[in-house]
Amino acid sequence: MSRPFRLSVLDQSIAVAGRPQDQSIRNTVALAEHCEALGYERFWVSEHHNHPTIVGTAPEIVMAAIAARTERIRIGSAGIMLPHYSAFKVAEVFRVLDALAPGRIDLGLGRAPGSDGRTAFALNPAANERPEHFPADVRDLIAWVHNEPLVDRHPFAAVKAFPQSGTAPEIWILGSSDYGAQVAALFGLPYCYAWFFSDGAGGERAIDLYKRSYRPSARHPEPRSGLCVWALAAETMDKAQYHFTSRALSRIQRDKGLLGPLLAPDEAAKVELTLHEQAKFDQFRKDSFVGTGPEVAQRITELKERVGVDEMAVVTWTHDEEVRRQSYTLLAEAYGFAPAS
Repeated sequence: MSRPFRLSVLDQSIAVAGRPQDQSIRNTVALAEHCEALGYERFWVSEHHNHPTIVGTAPEIVMAAIAARTERIRIGSAGIMLPHYSAFKVAEVFRVLDALAPGRIDLGLGRAPGSDGRTAFALNPAANERPEHFPADVRDLIAWVHNEPLVDRHPFAAVKAFPQSGTAPEIWILGSSDYGAQVAALFGLPYCYAWFFSDGAGGERAIDLYKRSYRPSARHPEPRSGLCVWALAAETMDKAQYHFTSRALSRIQRDKGLLGPLLAPDEAAKVELTLHEQAKFDQFRKDSFVGTGPEVAQRITELKERVGVDEMAVVTWTHDEEVRRQSYTLLAEAYGFAPAS
């Protein structure tokens, strides 16, 4: 049975109560192996800083570890927060990654800090001004990644990013606002919208803006878009909703500025909520992509078709790592690109 569309994975290396944080990084690498065996298209890892819940701080290092233990699946950043870094250094890092996994590297770029303001300054003392340079940095990065000339009179025109080879990373722009959509359209790059950031608010508008504004490029004559959604599949709806309790509480706490490891479902269920928080909790349960494999797959497909994107990616948080692995297995089986167990 052929796949109705490409399905990929975003992993954020979530801290879990009762588990050492370093294990979360190793679990990310193991999950990539698992998802490759299931037949997923891409495996992307995120970048966050000074975040007690999301401990994946260096996607390029995790990508190298994944490259050493996989053979087919595409490996990417979701994303590299470019204002923290030199575009040239990012080009070098990803040229090295492409040498380790030729033709399998995705370079997803974001403009947001992936952190708080103080942490942004700790990463780059010029944090106030760097976001304004994002389009120019993307332009330069494209040139360095593909060994192409920089713009006329560029001060670093003679500088090259090594190693060079017959393949190159595929650059994506990632975002949760119209801004990223416009940058992607300007440079003729693929664009992925983080639907799970805001429960889709503004997502359809951003994808439409991207398509309407798209300027064809040599590598991408047509616009290419994707969405990343939060989802959890289990054998039954009741089991899925039980394990979802951890994520739902984390979301409520995040909105109050309370960040920390993901609690076990039973512990999360004991936390007292106000009437307003309980209403938000119940609505979150209703709106999220949670259920059996076929139920979740149907909702993902319906969203893809409604918004009109080419690809979908899934991010899943659970306290129990085996539950998370099983969720990806059930989705792969529902779509028919992994045999039923």
